[in-house]
Amino acid sequence: MVSRDLPTPGRALVIAAHPDDAEFGCGATLAKWASRGCKIYHLICTDGSKGSWDPSVHTASLILQRQEEQRRASTVLGGSGEVIFLSWPDGELEAGLRQRWQICWWIRKIQPDIILGHDPWKRYRLHPDHRSAGFLLTDATVAARDPLFFPEQDMAPHRPSALLLFEADQPNHIEDVTGFEETKLAALFMHKSQLETTMGIPTTENTGLAVPEGTLEDAQSKAKERFIAKIRDEMTSSGKVIGVESGEAFYLIDRV
Repeated sequence: MVSRDLPTPGRALVIAAHPDDAEFGCGATLAKWASRGCKIYHLICTDGSKGSWDPSVHTASLILQRQEEQRRASTVLGGSGEVIFLSWPDGELEAGLRQRWQICWWIRKIQPDIILGHDPWKRYRLHPDHRSAGFLLTDATVAARDPLFFPEQDMAPHRPSALLLFEADQPNHIEDVTGFEETKLAALFMHKSQLETTMGIPTTENTGLAVPEGTLEDAQSKAKERFIAKIRDEMTSSGKVIGVESGEAFYLIDRV
């Protein structure tokens, strides 16, 4: 049984491993909710410092670029552009007690009605940061709701009404995002530093991608079309499950 369309929350917090993960996983859902008055928040666990195939890239500059890209993406989705960056080293995120403490603090401060993030139980997940971010979400949610966890925070406990986990192997919930496809894509394209690494769009002739014969502009145009089609196909497939044009799929935990 697959459920659909939670009531629009007053506040929603997405906890993601890297800049751009939230837009891939739930960008259209956030845009839909924001259009209906929901206040959306992004919390990014890592600094995104390894998000390049260029070994000569200036790491500090890349970190700043990715932060600004995430702020712009948040604004496109209807957020304020204010993004929380925990700035743990990219590729080295651990589901540790210190990180759990930080996320618990932000959950108690923001008091979101719904929390979204990576499904930590996805099988054969390659990237360690996604696993860790998922377990941090679930572990910090438990800590935030129970008053005897981290009493030194001197903050009221908070229990969200639901968790929505994206990238799930067996989703049990679909959000109808018909009409918000272009907003999701626009937010994704704010992450210009990731055109090559996550979207497969070459940016120069000297790229990590194979550029076929023809001009760079031709290769970019074709690659962009393929990427847009891929994102649209994913939303179309999810939407079909509940009989709508476009959807985003999650594993819903509604007994938090």
